[in-house]
Amino acid sequence: MDNNSGQNEQKSPNSGSKFNFYWIWGLIAILLLAYVLTKPNNVDNKISPTTFFENFVPKGYVQKIVLVNDQIVEVYIKKDSIDKLDVFKKLRDKGGFMGEIGPHYQFQISSADRFDERLEQVKSKLSPKLKDELVYTREARNSFRGILGFLAPFVLLIFVWMFLMRRVGGGVGGPGGQIFNIGKSKASLYDKDTRVNITFEDVAGLDEAKEEVKEVVDFLKNPKKYTALGGKIPKGVLLVGPPGTGKTLLAKATAGEAQVPFFSMSGSDFVEMFVGVGASRVRDLFKQAREKAPCIIFIDEIDAVGRARGKGFFQSNDERENTLNQLLVEMDGFSGDKGVIILAATNRPDVLDSALLRPGRFDRQISIDKPDLVGRAQIFKVHLKPLKIDDDVTPEKLADLTPGFAGAEIANVCNEAALFAARKEKTAIGMKDFHDAIDRVIGGLEKKNKIISPHEKEIIAYHEAGHAICGWYLENAHPLLKVTIIPRGVAALGYAQYIPKEQYIYRTEQLLDDMCMTLGGRAAEELVFGKISTGAQNDLQKVTQLAYAMVTVYGMNEKVGNVSFYDPSNENSFTKPYSDETALLIDEEVRKMIEKSYQRTKELLTDKREQLEALAKALLEREILFKADLEALIGPMAHEEKLAE
Repeated sequence: MDNNSGQNEQKSPNSGSKFNFYWIWGLIAILLLAYVLTKPNNVDNKISPTTFFENFVPKGYVQKIVLVNDQIVEVYIKKDSIDKLDVFKKLRDKGGFMGEIGPHYQFQISSADRFDERLEQVKSKLSPKLKDELVYTREARNSFRGILGFLAPFVLLIFVWMFLMRRVGGGVGGPGGQIFNIGKSKASLYDKDTRVNITFEDVAGLDEAKEEVKEVVDFLKNPKKYTALGGKIPKGVLLVGPPGTGKTLLAKATAGEAQVPFFSMSGSDFVEMFVGVGASRVRDLFKQAREKAPCIIFIDEIDAVGRARGKGFFQSNDERENTLNQLLVEMDGFSGDKGVIILAATNRPDVLDSALLRPGRFDRQISIDKPDLVGRAQIFKVHLKPLKIDDDVTPEKLADLTPGFAGAEIANVCNEAALFAARKEKTAIGMKDFHDAIDRVIGGLEKKNKIISPHEKEIIAYHEAGHAICGWYLENAHPLLKVTIIPRGVAALGYAQYIPKEQYIYRTEQLLDDMCMTLGGRAAEELVFGKISTGAQNDLQKVTQLAYAMVTVYGMNEKVGNVSFYDPSNENSFTKPYSDETALLIDEEVRKMIEKSYQRTKELLTDKREQLEALAKALLEREILFKADLEALIGPMAHEEKLAE
């Protein structure tokens, strides 16, 4: 449904921009004058009667003579004379020569009888052949034909102009570009005629966020319930969260539940290449909203227009800042609005202008994070409803297999599982299909035809076994789910999947164990083959980022101290907030931290060399091992009871 607001509301007779048509009529007059002055028939193609009787007729140039209304003589020249004789070159160059059709010349006479007498005298001197070829006729033409021919261009231009005005001056968002309505809002209006079918029941895993938004919807439906106690409705609600967590879905559910007019548009729709268009669209949007109040305005990806002003090396964008200024005034300016609520969504709250986030504009900021275990199970319940699944498939099992997945990724997993089952011509979707779908989402498409040499495959097996052994025996490592050497995606030749614990605070020991587990692949290669490969590129990148974060953000280094150089607003994008000596110290401490973790990892793998060999050989044989397989090969996981706490 993409009904524009201009099509869904009745405008008052005085609404819309007024346009002065006087200059348009002046332009039409100029074009008509140019047409009259430049049309071919107005070129000087007149001749004198003397030239006609003494030159053209005696020399046999004339093919036909037409006397019109006993006043005008039209002269038609023979084709061979037109093509060969230079006497007509001047007229041809001027553009007045009417090709083979004619008339090519004309002149006016005072008396038709005298013209006939003179013509008979000249014809009597012609040869019989020329006399037979010369045709003379008389015509009586209606003057209305000439008037119609004169008015035809005027009528045509008027019709063309009316057509263009209909195209460019129609309703907001209509066809044809709407150049005169470029400052009109592009918001889509959903009202009683165009309801959204999504409700809060379709939104799972966002219980706290739904409660906050439900209160706003309830205020619009029952305002006296709150105003009786002196309460005021929030001016704006900002939905903040990572991509795919359900911000736009929650806004759609709000539109379906509110039963009030709902304006929806993207932040990028405000800004155009034309100066002043953004501010004009903001004014028009709020004007329409006031006429429909009580109502809700939803602005998706508001960071496109709400970025902080005057930040960055290139300073500011005047057009975008003018749009933002107008938005700030409309939300909480001098006049104020009643019954208009702003609902916005963004995944970049750190770049928004502080004036936009203050109370009175966006009174509430609702954080929508990735769902936890319970939330993922609820989301799976919603997406499993339309699917035909086996009895062993439960939302709880699938939630355990998808830690860190957002709502959009869960929806993608369900769809991929259905596609896998359909590809195998199954009647229901099984757990194997969901396992394949999760692998597809995490690692990419399985590369069955990728040719890997036996030596490379052995390196990959020991690399992944190194990860798995470190994760199996380190105290604070995440529980291992499975390990595989099946190549997937663009560069993944194998991977180990873990089930991270649902937590929000990490201790230093946990981060160091995570670092050792990540370095397990590189350490296993060096320990077994005495050489290293490029397979640890992604591992080294993760370790480096984690080490720098521990030193410069979390203050987990003794020499650097309890300082944090975290810069969420990117104010120091072109300058470092510390000296060169401190930068050198940070680099040294990061290298020491990584090297210490690497040596610790090598010691662990040396101690567990037998388990490493057994796991690598099993991977070469079976290519994929689950947690139960590892328990059978190398025994129960160390510290599993502690991790379960």
